[in-house]
Amino acid sequence: QVQLVESGGGLVQAGGSLRLSCEATGRTFSRYAMAWFRQAPGKEREFVAGASWSGVQTYYADSVKGRFTVSRDNAKNTAYLQMNSLKPEDTAVYYCAAQLASETYAYTSQGYPYWGQGTQVTVSS
Repeated sequence: QVQLVESGGGLVQAGGSLRLSCEATGRTFSRYAMAWFRQAPGKEREFVAGASWSGVQTYYADSVKGRFTVSRDNAKNTAYLQMNSLKPEDTAVYYCAAQLASETYAYTSQGYPYWGQGTQVTVSS
């Protein structure tokens, strides 16, 4: 199975940018589609963005379209989430998740068997 470790979270002012990374170990990263989810206190975990195994197909929640960009570098076993024009409502713990590429791409957390530990993103107003 694959293990995932996120990094890059932190505190940023509204309008600023952060880049999250998700490093995969254990199995060939290109076997997996991946996604970024986030969970704010008291809220459900929600889909943010994701990419197919090759990175050619990308997917975004409406709330982040035009501000966030997902990408992956399979040679480095790493996925990224570039977050621009951050808003206070983007404050959450961000999680990287993976599913086998042979499965239908999932937009809910139930579709992902592999998860990282999460990284905190805090956007101040």
